[in-house]
Amino acid sequence: MKGTKPHLRSDRDAVRKSLPAPKWMSDEARVEWRRVMPILVERRILTTADLGSLENYCVSTGRIRSIETEMQATSDPELRVKLFRVQDKAMQSARLLAAELGLTPVSRSRPAIREDEDADSLLDQ
Repeated sequence: MKGTKPHLRSDRDAVRKSLPAPKWMSDEARVEWRRVMPILVERRILTTADLGSLENYCVSTGRIRSIETEMQATSDPELRVKLFRVQDKAMQSARLLAAELGLTPVSRSRPAIREDEDADSLLDQ
């Protein structure tokens, strides 16, 4: 993603509790969903409109893990190259979606996120 990165802010319409992973997801994707959903709920930046992006992120991450297992199990060099290309594309997608969802160190360090968290902590006092 080129240009200015999106600024994430707490949203009044944010999802308030962790939702179960969609049943159609692979096991690897559901593991990632269960890992990141509580984080996003706690930050109050995930809305129902963002669930598609979260699904895509989890599917991409699950695909990366699944392909890695396949690559380690095969000795066919042509298949390994094909799997590598698919895995590389999934990594690119997961990286972009992770940044959009605020799941990377850089996206978490943006002032907009810190300002909202600081303001919320002041209100709690």
